[in-house]
Amino acid sequence: MRAAPWALLLAGQLCLAAIACASPALAEDAALARYGVNRLNLAWLDQAEQERVLKEIAGSGATHVRLSLSRPVEKSIEAVAMASRLGLHILLEIQLSNKSYYADAVRPRSGQGRIWDINRLSDLDLDRYRLGLREALTRLDGLGVRLEAVEPGNEINLAGYNGDLAVYPKPGQQTPRTVADLTDRSAFEEGLDRYIEVLQITRDEVRKSAKSGDAVIVSAGLSDMSAKEADRQGMERIDPAEVITLLRERGMDQHVDAYGIHIYPARKDPKAIKSVVTKLLEFCEPAESGRPCWVTEWGIANTARTCPVDDSQREGAMAAMRTVFSDMARAKRLDAAYYYDWDTQQAYRLWRCGTLSPAGALAITPRDN
Repeated sequence: MRAAPWALLLAGQLCLAAIACASPALAEDAALARYGVNRLNLAWLDQAEQERVLKEIAGSGATHVRLSLSRPVEKSIEAVAMASRLGLHILLEIQLSNKSYYADAVRPRSGQGRIWDINRLSDLDLDRYRLGLREALTRLDGLGVRLEAVEPGNEINLAGYNGDLAVYPKPGQQTPRTVADLTDRSAFEEGLDRYIEVLQITRDEVRKSAKSGDAVIVSAGLSDMSAKEADRQGMERIDPAEVITLLRERGMDQHVDAYGIHIYPARKDPKAIKSVVTKLLEFCEPAESGRPCWVTEWGIANTARTCPVDDSQREGAMAAMRTVFSDMARAKRLDAAYYYDWDTQQAYRLWRCGTLSPAGALAITPRDN
Protein backbone atom coordinates (compact mmCIF):
# COMPACT_ATOMS: atom_id res chain seq x y z
CA MET A 1 0.00 0.00 0.00
CA ARG A 2 1.85 3.06 -1.31
CA ALA A 3 1.30 6.70 -0.30
CA ALA A 4 1.08 9.36 -2.98
CA PRO A 5 4.54 10.67 -4.02
CA TRP A 6 3.69 14.30 -3.17
CA ALA A 7 2.80 13.27 0.39
CA LEU A 8 6.08 11.44 0.85
CA LEU A 9 8.07 14.32 -0.54
CA LEU A 10 6.33 16.73 1.82
CA ALA A 11 7.17 14.39 4.69
CA GLY A 12 10.82 14.47 3.69
CA GLN A 13 10.82 18.24 3.70
CA LEU A 14 9.25 18.39 7.17
CA CYS A 15 11.89 16.25 8.86
CA LEU A 16 9.94 13.16 7.73
CA ALA A 17 7.46 13.40 10.61
CA ALA A 18 4.43 12.54 8.50
CA ILE A 19 5.92 9.19 7.52
CA ALA A 20 6.69 8.23 11.10
CA CYS A 21 3.16 9.13 12.14
CA ALA A 22 1.55 7.35 9.21
CA SER A 23 3.36 4.07 9.89
CA PRO A 24 3.25 2.64 13.43
CA ALA A 25 6.02 0.18 12.50
CA LEU A 26 8.34 2.99 11.44
CA ALA A 27 7.44 5.09 14.45
CA GLU A 28 8.28 2.24 16.83
CA ASP A 29 11.37 1.36 14.83
CA ALA A 30 12.55 4.95 14.99
CA ALA A 31 12.96 4.75 18.75
CA LEU A 32 15.03 1.55 18.51
CA ALA A 33 17.57 1.94 15.70
CA ARG A 34 19.67 4.51 13.90
CA TYR A 35 18.86 5.32 10.27
CA GLY A 36 21.34 7.15 8.10
CA VAL A 37 22.86 7.61 4.68
CA ASN A 38 26.21 6.96 3.05
CA ARG A 39 28.34 9.66 1.49
CA LEU A 40 31.79 8.17 1.01
CA ASN A 41 34.98 9.67 -0.46
CA LEU A 42 34.27 13.29 0.41
CA ALA A 43 38.05 13.65 0.52
CA TRP A 44 37.93 13.78 -3.27
CA LEU A 45 35.92 17.04 -3.19
CA ASP A 46 37.05 20.55 -2.41
CA GLN A 47 35.84 22.18 0.79
CA ALA A 48 32.99 24.09 -0.86
CA GLU A 49 31.61 20.91 -2.42
CA GLN A 50 31.98 19.01 0.85
CA GLU A 51 29.97 21.71 2.58
CA ARG A 52 27.28 21.72 -0.10
CA VAL A 53 26.76 17.94 0.10
CA LEU A 54 26.76 17.77 3.89
CA LYS A 55 24.34 20.69 4.19
CA GLU A 56 21.99 18.91 1.78
CA ILE A 57 22.14 15.80 3.97
CA ALA A 58 21.62 17.68 7.24
CA GLY A 59 18.88 19.85 5.74
CA SER A 60 16.98 16.77 4.51
CA GLY A 61 16.22 15.65 8.04
CA ALA A 62 18.89 12.93 8.09
CA THR A 63 20.53 12.54 11.49
CA HIS A 64 23.20 9.88 10.85
CA VAL A 65 25.83 9.60 8.13
CA ARG A 66 28.50 7.08 7.18
CA LEU A 67 31.68 8.78 6.00
CA SER A 68 35.07 7.35 5.03
CA LEU A 69 38.60 7.90 6.27
CA SER A 70 40.47 7.64 3.00
CA ARG A 71 43.30 9.40 1.20
CA PRO A 72 43.92 12.29 1.31
CA VAL A 73 43.33 11.74 5.01
CA GLU A 74 43.42 15.40 6.04
CA LYS A 75 40.58 16.20 3.62
CA SER A 76 38.61 13.25 4.99
CA ILE A 77 39.06 14.65 8.48
CA GLU A 78 37.90 18.09 7.34
CA ALA A 79 34.71 16.55 5.97
CA VAL A 80 34.08 14.61 9.18
CA ALA A 81 34.58 17.77 11.24
CA MET A 82 32.15 19.65 8.99
CA ALA A 83 29.53 16.92 9.38
CA SER A 84 29.98 17.06 13.14
CA ARG A 85 29.46 20.84 13.19
CA LEU A 86 26.21 20.32 11.27
CA GLY A 87 24.98 18.04 14.05
CA LEU A 88 25.24 14.75 12.14
CA HIS A 89 26.07 11.54 14.02
CA ILE A 90 29.05 9.92 12.30
CA LEU A 91 29.90 6.32 11.49
CA LEU A 92 33.49 6.43 10.25
CA GLU A 93 34.50 3.69 7.81
CA ILE A 94 38.28 3.23 7.72
CA GLN A 95 39.42 2.21 4.25
CA LEU A 96 41.98 -0.56 4.72
CA SER A 97 43.03 -0.19 1.08
CA ASN A 98 44.89 3.00 2.11
CA LYS A 99 48.42 2.40 0.79
CA SER A 100 49.85 4.17 3.85
CA TYR A 101 49.02 1.00 5.80
CA TYR A 102 51.30 -1.16 3.61
CA ALA A 103 55.06 -1.41 3.19
CA ASP A 104 56.42 0.41 0.15
CA ALA A 105 57.51 -2.86 -1.46
CA VAL A 106 54.00 -4.37 -1.33
CA ARG A 107 52.28 -4.74 -4.69
CA PRO A 108 48.50 -5.06 -5.10
CA ARG A 109 46.69 -8.02 -6.60
CA SER A 110 45.60 -7.40 -10.15
CA GLY A 111 41.98 -6.67 -10.96
CA GLN A 112 42.57 -8.17 -14.42
CA GLY A 113 41.69 -4.82 -15.98
CA ARG A 114 38.01 -5.19 -14.98
CA ILE A 115 38.13 -3.81 -11.44
CA TRP A 116 40.71 -1.89 -9.45
CA ASP A 117 43.94 -3.48 -8.26
CA ILE A 118 43.78 -3.94 -4.49
CA ASN A 119 46.21 -4.81 -1.70
CA ARG A 120 45.97 -8.11 0.14
CA LEU A 121 44.58 -7.87 3.65
CA SER A 122 47.26 -10.35 4.70
CA ASP A 123 49.92 -7.77 3.70
CA LEU A 124 48.57 -4.97 5.93
CA ASP A 125 51.26 -3.53 8.24
CA LEU A 126 49.75 -3.40 11.71
CA ASP A 127 52.19 -0.81 13.06
CA ARG A 128 51.45 1.53 10.16
CA TYR A 129 47.74 1.03 10.69
CA ARG A 130 47.97 1.80 14.40
CA LEU A 131 49.99 4.95 13.76
CA GLY A 132 47.63 6.18 11.04
CA LEU A 133 44.54 5.56 13.13
CA ARG A 134 46.06 7.18 16.22
CA GLU A 135 47.02 10.30 14.27
CA ALA A 136 43.53 10.57 12.76
CA LEU A 137 41.79 10.17 16.12
CA THR A 138 44.11 12.72 17.72
CA ARG A 139 43.30 15.18 14.96
CA LEU A 140 39.56 14.57 15.32
CA ASP A 141 39.79 15.01 19.09
CA GLY A 142 41.52 18.33 18.52
CA LEU A 143 38.65 19.43 16.31
CA GLY A 144 36.10 18.46 18.96
CA VAL A 145 34.61 15.65 16.87
CA ARG A 146 32.80 12.77 18.54
CA LEU A 147 32.40 9.62 16.44
CA GLU A 148 29.36 7.50 17.14
CA ALA A 149 30.89 4.41 15.55
CA VAL A 150 34.03 3.20 13.79
CA GLU A 151 34.04 0.51 11.09
CA PRO A 152 37.51 -0.73 10.06
CA GLY A 153 37.38 -2.23 6.58
CA ASN A 154 34.79 -2.80 3.88
CA GLU A 155 33.55 -5.98 2.15
CA ILE A 156 36.58 -8.06 3.13
CA ASN A 157 34.71 -11.15 1.88
CA LEU A 158 34.81 -9.92 -1.73
CA ALA A 159 37.72 -9.75 -4.18
CA GLY A 160 36.87 -6.14 -5.00
CA TYR A 161 38.09 -5.04 -1.56
CA ASN A 162 40.38 -7.88 -0.44
CA GLY A 163 43.33 -8.88 -2.58
CA ASP A 164 43.57 -12.26 -0.84
CA LEU A 165 40.58 -13.26 -2.99
CA ALA A 166 41.15 -13.87 -6.71
CA VAL A 167 39.86 -12.09 -9.78
CA TYR A 168 39.81 -14.56 -12.66
CA PRO A 169 41.33 -13.65 -16.06
CA LYS A 170 37.96 -14.35 -17.69
CA PRO A 171 34.53 -14.12 -16.04
CA GLY A 172 31.89 -16.81 -16.35
CA GLN A 173 33.39 -19.87 -14.66
CA GLN A 174 32.18 -21.18 -11.32
CA THR A 175 33.67 -19.39 -8.32
CA PRO A 176 34.14 -20.87 -4.82
CA ARG A 177 31.07 -21.56 -2.71
CA THR A 178 33.01 -22.02 0.56
CA VAL A 179 36.39 -21.03 1.98
CA ALA A 180 37.68 -24.56 1.28
CA ASP A 181 37.41 -23.92 -2.48
CA LEU A 182 39.36 -20.65 -2.64
CA THR A 183 42.31 -20.29 -4.98
CA ASP A 184 44.52 -19.37 -2.01
CA ARG A 185 42.73 -20.36 1.17
CA SER A 186 45.82 -19.94 3.35
CA ALA A 187 46.27 -16.32 2.27
CA PHE A 188 42.60 -15.52 2.90
CA GLU A 189 42.71 -17.06 6.37
CA GLU A 190 45.97 -15.26 7.12
CA GLY A 191 44.14 -12.07 6.17
CA LEU A 192 41.36 -12.91 8.63
CA ASP A 193 43.99 -13.43 11.34
CA ARG A 194 45.42 -10.03 10.47
CA TYR A 195 41.94 -8.51 10.54
CA ILE A 196 41.38 -9.68 14.11
CA GLU A 197 44.51 -7.75 15.05
CA VAL A 198 43.16 -4.73 13.15
CA LEU A 199 40.01 -4.92 15.26
CA GLN A 200 42.00 -5.15 18.49
CA ILE A 201 44.12 -2.15 17.52
CA THR A 202 41.02 -0.21 16.52
CA ARG A 203 39.30 -0.87 19.82
CA ASP A 204 42.43 0.01 21.80
CA GLU A 205 43.01 3.29 19.97
CA VAL A 206 39.35 4.35 19.94
CA ARG A 207 39.04 3.73 23.68
CA LYS A 208 41.95 6.14 24.24
CA SER A 209 40.19 8.92 22.31
CA ALA A 210 39.14 11.92 24.40
CA LYS A 211 35.95 12.52 22.39
CA SER A 212 35.14 9.12 20.85
CA GLY A 213 36.18 6.71 23.57
CA ASP A 214 32.68 5.20 23.75
CA ALA A 215 32.23 4.78 19.99
CA VAL A 216 30.68 1.54 18.79
CA ILE A 217 33.18 -0.77 17.05
CA VAL A 218 31.55 -2.34 13.98
CA SER A 219 33.21 -5.10 11.98
CA ALA A 220 33.70 -4.52 8.25
CA GLY A 221 30.42 -4.47 6.35
CA LEU A 222 30.33 -7.72 4.37
CA SER A 223 29.14 -8.00 0.78
CA ASP A 224 25.95 -9.93 0.08
CA MET A 225 26.97 -10.69 -3.52
CA SER A 226 25.49 -14.02 -4.61
CA ALA A 227 27.56 -16.92 -5.92
CA LYS A 228 25.92 -16.61 -9.34
CA GLU A 229 26.78 -12.92 -9.55
CA ALA A 230 30.36 -13.73 -8.53
CA ASP A 231 30.49 -16.29 -11.36
CA ARG A 232 29.24 -13.66 -13.80
CA GLN A 233 31.84 -11.14 -12.67
CA GLY A 234 34.66 -13.65 -12.30
CA MET A 235 35.66 -12.80 -8.75
CA GLU A 236 35.82 -14.76 -5.53
CA ARG A 237 33.52 -14.09 -2.60
CA ILE A 238 32.48 -15.93 0.53
CA ASP A 239 29.04 -15.88 2.15
CA PRO A 240 28.80 -13.35 4.99
CA ALA A 241 27.59 -15.97 7.48
CA GLU A 242 30.63 -18.15 6.84
CA VAL A 243 33.02 -15.23 7.28
CA ILE A 244 31.29 -14.17 10.50
CA THR A 245 31.72 -17.74 11.80
CA LEU A 246 35.41 -17.77 10.87
CA LEU A 247 35.99 -14.42 12.56
CA ARG A 248 34.05 -15.41 15.68
CA GLU A 249 36.20 -18.54 15.95
CA ARG A 250 39.20 -16.21 16.00
CA GLY A 251 37.78 -14.17 18.88
CA MET A 252 36.14 -11.26 17.03
CA ASP A 253 33.45 -10.80 19.67
CA GLN A 254 36.09 -9.61 22.15
CA HIS A 255 36.81 -6.59 19.96
CA VAL A 256 33.53 -5.55 18.29
CA ASP A 257 30.14 -4.35 19.48
CA ALA A 258 28.33 -5.14 16.24
CA TYR A 259 28.66 -7.00 12.93
CA GLY A 260 28.64 -5.02 9.68
CA ILE A 261 26.66 -6.24 6.67
CA HIS A 262 25.58 -4.84 3.30
CA ILE A 263 22.25 -5.60 1.65
CA TYR A 264 21.29 -5.05 -2.00
CA PRO A 265 18.26 -7.33 -2.55
CA ALA A 266 18.03 -6.60 -6.29
CA ARG A 267 14.27 -7.18 -6.31
CA LYS A 268 11.20 -5.06 -5.84
CA ASP A 269 8.64 -7.58 -4.56
CA PRO A 270 8.08 -6.87 -0.83
CA LYS A 271 7.48 -10.54 0.10
CA ALA A 272 10.67 -11.65 -1.63
CA ILE A 273 12.62 -8.86 0.05
CA LYS A 274 11.40 -9.91 3.49
CA SER A 275 12.41 -13.53 2.90
CA VAL A 276 15.84 -12.79 1.43
CA VAL A 277 16.83 -10.13 3.94
CA THR A 278 15.61 -12.07 6.98
CA LYS A 279 17.70 -15.07 5.92
CA LEU A 280 20.76 -12.92 5.25
CA LEU A 281 20.57 -11.44 8.75
CA GLU A 282 20.24 -14.78 10.57
CA PHE A 283 23.62 -14.35 12.30
CA CYS A 284 22.58 -11.05 13.93
CA GLU A 285 21.86 -11.63 17.62
CA PRO A 286 21.17 -9.60 20.76
CA ALA A 287 24.34 -8.55 22.56
CA GLU A 288 23.87 -11.05 25.38
CA SER A 289 24.06 -14.03 22.97
CA GLY A 290 26.23 -12.67 20.17
CA ARG A 291 26.35 -9.30 18.46
CA PRO A 292 23.63 -7.20 16.77
CA CYS A 293 24.10 -6.05 13.20
CA TRP A 294 24.70 -2.66 11.68
CA VAL A 295 23.62 -2.59 8.04
CA THR A 296 26.24 -0.11 6.92
CA GLU A 297 25.02 -0.15 3.31
CA TRP A 298 21.69 -1.06 1.75
CA GLY A 299 20.09 0.00 -1.47
CA ILE A 300 17.17 -0.35 -3.89
CA ALA A 301 17.81 0.79 -7.44
CA ASN A 302 15.76 3.26 -9.45
CA THR A 303 17.11 3.70 -12.98
CA ALA A 304 14.65 6.47 -13.93
CA ARG A 305 16.34 9.83 -14.49
CA THR A 306 13.35 12.06 -15.06
CA CYS A 307 12.61 15.28 -13.21
CA PRO A 308 10.45 15.54 -11.26
CA VAL A 309 11.66 12.22 -9.87
CA ASP A 310 9.50 9.10 -10.24
CA ASP A 311 10.26 6.85 -7.27
CA SER A 312 7.07 4.81 -7.44
CA GLN A 313 8.81 1.57 -8.41
CA ARG A 314 10.98 1.41 -5.32
CA GLU A 315 8.75 2.89 -2.62
CA GLY A 316 7.19 -0.47 -1.78
CA ALA A 317 10.60 -2.13 -1.65
CA MET A 318 11.90 0.61 0.66
CA ALA A 319 8.94 0.13 2.98
CA ALA A 320 9.51 -3.64 2.99
CA MET A 321 13.15 -3.16 3.97
CA ARG A 322 12.17 -0.85 6.80
CA THR A 323 9.62 -3.40 8.03
CA VAL A 324 12.33 -6.07 8.25
CA PHE A 325 14.63 -3.62 9.99
CA SER A 326 11.83 -2.76 12.42
CA ASP A 327 11.29 -6.40 13.32
CA MET A 328 15.04 -6.90 13.80
CA ALA A 329 15.37 -3.75 15.89
CA ARG A 330 12.55 -4.77 18.22
CA ALA A 331 14.31 -8.11 18.72
CA LYS A 332 17.55 -6.21 19.52
CA ARG A 333 19.24 -7.89 16.54
CA LEU A 334 19.72 -4.68 14.52
CA ASP A 335 21.05 -1.35 15.78
CA ALA A 336 21.53 0.70 12.60
CA ALA A 337 20.94 0.88 8.85
CA TYR A 338 22.63 3.34 6.47
CA TYR A 339 21.23 3.76 2.97
CA TYR A 340 23.64 3.76 0.03
CA ASP A 341 23.93 6.30 -1.62
CA TRP A 342 23.22 10.01 -1.18
CA ASP A 343 24.18 11.49 -4.54
CA THR A 344 26.98 9.68 -6.40
CA GLN A 345 25.49 6.41 -7.73
CA GLN A 346 22.91 7.20 -10.36
CA ALA A 347 20.71 4.15 -9.78
CA TYR A 348 20.81 4.20 -5.96
CA ARG A 349 21.00 7.88 -5.10
CA LEU A 350 18.42 9.51 -2.84
CA TRP A 351 19.17 13.14 -3.74
CA ARG A 352 17.49 13.70 -7.10
CA CYS A 353 16.34 16.75 -9.03
CA GLY A 354 17.71 18.98 -6.28
CA THR A 355 15.76 17.41 -3.41
CA LEU A 356 15.31 14.28 -1.31
CA SER A 357 13.34 11.72 -3.30
CA PRO A 358 10.09 10.21 -1.95
CA ALA A 359 11.75 6.80 -1.47
CA GLY A 360 14.64 8.60 0.18
CA ALA A 361 12.27 9.91 2.81
CA LEU A 362 11.24 6.33 3.57
CA ALA A 363 14.87 5.21 3.76
CA ILE A 364 16.17 7.72 6.30
CA THR A 365 13.24 8.51 8.58
CA PRO A 366 15.20 9.27 11.74
CA ARG A 367 14.77 7.81 15.17
CA ASP A 368 13.39 9.82 18.07
CA ASN A 369 16.24 11.45 19.97
